[in-house]
Amino acid sequence: MLKMPQTNLSAYNNSPYAPGGSALKRVLWYYVNLMFFKSAWLPVKGIKVSLLRLFGAKVGRGVVIKPNVNIKYAWNLNVGNHCWIGEGAWIDNLVMVTIGNNACISQGAILQTGSHNYKKTNFDLITGPITLQDGVWIGCGAIINQGVTAASHSVLTSGSVASKNLEAYTIYQGNPAIAVRTRIIE
Repeated sequence: MLKMPQTNLSAYNNSPYAPGGSALKRVLWYYVNLMFFKSAWLPVKGIKVSLLRLFGAKVGRGVVIKPNVNIKYAWNLNVGNHCWIGEGAWIDNLVMVTIGNNACISQGAILQTGSHNYKKTNFDLITGPITLQDGVWIGCGAIINQGVTAASHSVLTSGSVASKNLEAYTIYQGNPAIAVRTRIIE
C-alpha cells in the first residue's frame, strides 16, 4: 500500500514572514488592541482612530469603529474617509489591508490576509493584501480571503466567502461567492 505524505506541523517555519514593527511595538499593539478595540468599554471612536494613527495606520476622516473589533497590526492598515467597521469585525492584516472611502465592513465580517499551503507537509504561510475600493460593502459574517480586491461599490452579502476578486457594482453571494446581480444605486 502506498503511504501518502502527511502534514507535519512540527516542521512549520514562519521565519520568512516579517510582520513589521519591533517586538516591543507588536507587544504594545497587542495590549492596546485588547483594551481599546476588542473590548466594548470604550465606544469613543476618536480615541480609537488616534491610537491607530499612533501605531502607523493611515485613517481618514469620519471613520466609525464599533466595539469588539480585532485589528492584527495597525501599521498594515489604510482606511479612507467615512468608513464604518462594525461590531466584532476581524481585520487579520498580516500584510496590508486597504479600505477605500465610504466602505462598510459589517458586524462579524473577517478580512484575512493569511492562510496556509495545504499542499506542503510543513503547512507554509501564504499571505496576500486585501483591497476594498470605494463604496464596498462587506455584509455581516462575510469573509474576504487573502489577495482579494473588491472593486468599487461591490457587495459581498452576509455569510458569503470571497476567494477571488469582486467586480465593480456587482453583488456577490454564497460560498464560494458568485455574482448574483448588478448593484444599482439610486
